[in-house]
Order: sequence, then C-alpha cells, then structure tokens
Amino acid sequence: MAEQILEGVSPTRMELLEIRKKLTLAEKGHKLLEEKRDALVEKFFDIIDKRNNLSKELNEEFSKSFLSLIQAQMILGENKVEEASHLTEYLGEINLEHDNIMGVKIPKIGTENIKTDIKPRYGFYETCSKLDDAQQQFHHLVSRLIELADLEGGIKALTVEIEKTKRRVNVLENNLIPSLQATRKYIEMQLEEREREDFFRRKRIKALMESKKEEK
Repeated sequence: MAEQILEGVSPTRMELLEIRKKLTLAEKGHKLLEEKRDALVEKFFDIIDKRNNLSKELNEEFSKSFLSLIQAQMILGENKVEEASHLTEYLGEINLEHDNIMGVKIPKIGTENIKTDIKPRYGFYETCSKLDDAQQQFHHLVSRLIELADLEGGIKALTVEIEKTKRRVNVLENNLIPSLQATRKYIEMQLEEREREDFFRRKRIKALMESKKEEK
C-alpha cells in the first residue's frame, strides 16, 4: 500500500482535506466516465446492428442490380450498355457534417444535394427495359452506399472514443483513486498516531505535576 501513496504529501490536516476533495472529484469523474462509456458502447452496438442489417440488404440489392445489368448486356451487348452508361446524369454532391453524441463529434454524410429522381438520358428505342431496371436499381444503391459509409464512419469514431474513455476509467480506477485512498488512510493513521502520542504526553505531564504537588 505504501507504494500507492502520492509523493510529496505531508501528513497534515490541511493536506488531508485536500486529498479528500481530490478523491471526491476523482470518484465523481470516474462515475461520469463510466456512464459516458456505457452510453457510447450502447450507441456503438446500435450502429453495428444497423450496419449489419444494411449490409445484408445491400448484398441482395446488388445481386438484383447486377442480374438486371447482365440481362441488359445479353440483350443489347456489352458495348451498347457501356455507351448508355456514359449518358448518366450528374447525381449531385454530398455534405460532410457532424453529430454530437455524449460530447463526441461523429462524422455524418448529408445527402440533401443528391438527386433522387434520375431519368435515363439514353433513347428508349435502342435499349431495353432491363437496362432501365439496372439504371434505377444502381441509382438507388448510391444513396444506400452513402448511408453505409455514414454508419462505418460513426463506428470508427465511436471505437476511438470508447477506447479513450476506457483508458481514462482504468487510470482512475486502478491508479489515481487507489493512490488517493491509500494517501488519505496514511495521513489519517499519522494524525491518529500523533493524537495518541499527544494524549499520552499530556497524561504523563499531568501525572508528573500531580506527583510534584503531593511532594509539596
């Protein structure tokens, strides 16, 4: 326990009061950090579930989209489909924003400027319905992929913050708080020992003074 005592501490009542204040503050900070860690972990797993569900849905949507594309290539030929792909309309731009979760800035991708209603710019006479299906399906996948990237960014940011919070909790729990507790106990024991010594000293002095009175 002696190894945990803070260095440079004097066993005085003023120092004891200061140590008690620091200990109270450290315990409150520890509790708040634990609450923050738990809230971040809960949010982390919530986003993980959303990411996993979205990934499954995307796999199915990609399969359907590529099936439509392959069918269009079989009907029109790869060259014709490639020519039509160059006529794709500009989709817009994404915005980089931030959400605030327990004081943690989480990157967020805004899709307000992404066009949701895109009509084919190629002629319908020389194409087929399967190409239309592929065009609509892949366009829908754009916004879904942005949503997935948004979730992945949140997961990464939360992972970093959770690890930082865990380290702070561990430092308080395993180092600072035990050291403050050991230091408080050390000072209290030293002060109690001094009080006992003072008590016996006063008692002895009183006994000596009474014995001198009796001699007179």
